[in-house]
Parts: sequence; C-alpha cells; structure tokens
Amino acid sequence: MNVLVTGAAGYIGCHACIALIDAGHGIVALDNYSNSSPLSLQRVMQITGCDFPIVEASVNDRDVLDELFSNHAIDAVMHFAGFKAVGESCLEPLTYYRNNVTGSVTLLEAMKAAGIKDFIFSSSATVYGDPASTPITENFPLQATNPYGRSKLMIEEILQDLESADNIAENPFWRVAILRYFNPVGAHSSGLVGEDPKGIPNNLLPYITQVAVGKLAKLSVFGGDYPTPDGTGVRDYLHVMDLAEGHVRALEALTRPDAPYGCQTWNLGTGNGVSVLEMIRAFESVAQCRIPYEIVARRPGDVAECWSDASKAERELGWKARRSLNEMMADSWRWQRNNPDGYPDLES
Repeated sequence: MNVLVTGAAGYIGCHACIALIDAGHGIVALDNYSNSSPLSLQRVMQITGCDFPIVEASVNDRDVLDELFSNHAIDAVMHFAGFKAVGESCLEPLTYYRNNVTGSVTLLEAMKAAGIKDFIFSSSATVYGDPASTPITENFPLQATNPYGRSKLMIEEILQDLESADNIAENPFWRVAILRYFNPVGAHSSGLVGEDPKGIPNNLLPYITQVAVGKLAKLSVFGGDYPTPDGTGVRDYLHVMDLAEGHVRALEALTRPDAPYGCQTWNLGTGNGVSVLEMIRAFESVAQCRIPYEIVARRPGDVAECWSDASKAERELGWKARRSLNEMMADSWRWQRNNPDGYPDLES
C-alpha cells in the first residue's frame, strides 16, 4: 500500500513513516517544515534503508496536492500536519483554525477529486476536554477546552458530516479512522529521530531532557494544586513508536476488503495515568541525574487528569501499548543526549 503522510517530518509523522516502512508499506512524505526539520526524513531513510519521495509543501496548497495525487499512486492518507501547542493556540486561535481546520478541508477536497477514500486522522484526547471521570472511553462527551482541541474536534465533526453525506446519497465513499491519542513521548530506539521543539518546549518530557542536557536551568511545573494525589497534572504517556504502530494497525483495518464505510474512532493510550512529579522521578532514575524544578501557575486550557481506556483499540485493531515508562525515558534521553541541540541547521 502507498500512503501519503502529511506532516511527515514532524515528531509523530517521522515515527509513523518508520512504522509504515517497517510494516512493508510505501510512503510519500509531505511537509512544509514550518515546525520541523528536513533532516528527520533523511534519518528515517537512514534507519529504514528505504528511499521515498518528499514533497515540500503545505496541505493548504491545493495545486500541489492535485499534482501530487496525479503523479503518485496513493492508496490512503495519514494526516499529521497541524499546529499542536495548547498554550499557543489560546494566544493565536485564528492561526490554529486556519492551519488545522482549513488545511484539513483542502486535503479532503483534493482526496475526493483524486478518488482517494481512506483517511487516517491524527486527532487528540484534548477533544474530551476536562472529563468528569477517568479512564476515558470513545463515547465520552466531546467538550474541548482550548482552540487546539477545538480545531481537532471541528475536523472530527467535518469527517462525521462526510459520513452523513455518504448515507444520504446512498453512495458511500469515505473510510475514515479517527485516532484520539493521549501524550506521546520517547523517541526511536536508534536515537536518530525524536522530538525537537522550537524554543521553549511546550511538552513535559522534552522540557525535562533539555534541563538534563543543560539547555534549560530548571523545569517549570505548571500547577501544583490540582485535585490529584500529588497536586500535579496526570496524563497518559505512551511511547511514540507504540503510537506509530497504532496508526499502521488502523490503516490496515480500514483498508481490509470487508472494511465498512464511514468513520471509526479509537483511543490510543496506555490506560495508566502518570503525574508530572512521577515523570520527573522516573527520568531521574533512568538518566541518573537530578532535575531541578519549580511549581508555577497553571497554564490556560490544561486539565487536572486525563488518561485512556484503550480497550477498543486492543479488541478491534489488535493494538496495545507495550513499551514501558522506563523505555520512554531511556529513548528520550538517548535522543537528547545524542542531539543536545536537536536536528542541526542544514545551512550551518
């Protein structure tokens, strides 16, 4: 199967490229490098020993998409392209809606014109907002609390509308997998690709590793007064390669000869909640170093605790997160230690 991967150079996208190639699929990579490095895709080729086409463009560029679908035999699309920082989305909501929502609509329009019906959408657990209870199942109310989460929810609603239009027309076209995943961390075990945030990291583990490598003086823990066992936020952290492999399982389920038309939704997570302070202690144990931290004010849009019930994915996709918290820490530390400044500037 030949898969277009949008946002392929990003953190999750490049790991998905590796998982797809490892599973025997071909890929075409699309990225405009607005928040990623071309080196990540070069390293994917190094890891897999596989060459593949790379298109430098945005999913908002319809002409490029039409040309891409004309020039390459694409069977399915795996869509990662999008901005993803909760705090930034609260400051720049229009940027998030334009990039995430409009870009997805443009991509879907181009797919429909090219006759490509299989679509794997990278959604987020943020669509659940501040849940009334945990663990979270796929039938929980959807109530995103920040523009990033709302942009993901809007796209999900667009995909549901496509399913409804198929039903009205009695001529089904779309087969869609919506993957709501929780907090990806870690890196490929080679240490060649990993999370490379621009500026101060928005996510916890790259912040921790940058403190450990000396790039940052101390970790800011956003909120110490949540109604959780130690007062810090609790999340479901899963290894990025487990997550990538979940996307491959969803693709293969979606494209079976007997696969139903319409939208199917799965949570991808470990089913375990880990607090910020527990993450710090786990990293210190693996890396054998101390992480200084300071508890500061909560961030807008953050929730107290959020973790998954991923049993539906295990039951229907045969997928389960299998890498441990220590593996997440060891792989993250290997990536950061080997690449203290992230991917080097190609022009330097």
